[in-house]
Amino acid sequence: MNVEEEVEKLTVEIKRLGQIQDDGSYQVTFGVLFHDDRCANIFEALVGTLRAAKKRKILTYDGELLLQGVHDNVVITLKPSPAAASSADA
Repeated sequence: MNVEEEVEKLTVEIKRLGQIQDDGSYQVTFGVLFHDDRCANIFEALVGTLRAAKKRKILTYDGELLLQGVHDNVVITLKPSPAAASSADA
């Protein structure tokens, strides 16, 4: 699976596990993603996929490297898609 496919699957999982915000973004903690059985089966390297998505400005979170346990409460924010953002403005 290539990086783009992994990032796309990550966005689906964040929407499944996260809470939608007023601006159309979704928020989930790293611990929720890391401990989810479905995510564990999909992502061989969850942290690497998160970093790739952050580099592409699809999502944001504090810090560079997330570690299980230490960073379980770090909030990951999936930015709203351009279509969702424009409909939220309307």
